[in-house]
Amino acid sequence: MSNGFDPNDMVLRFRERAEAVKRRGLPPVEGPERQRFLEAARQDFQDFAMLGDAVASLSDGILRLEIDLRPRPTS
Repeated sequence: MSNGFDPNDMVLRFRERAEAVKRRGLPPVEGPERQRFLEAARQDFQDFAMLGDAVASLSDGILRLEIDLRPRPTS
């Protein structure tokens, strides 16, 4: 592992990827292919957004990503 690794930079990159998925245009596909593309984009966004919300730490060479999946309270 490189000494220059910053876990918070990694989390930021995942946040940016989630936003890129939201902005990504839909290619000219129809039928079942369109549905598969939309489902893949939904899953990509979910995965990137979850990692983008993580609290990251690196201790003794172990990367920890803490992601709170509990529902947020409504105000």
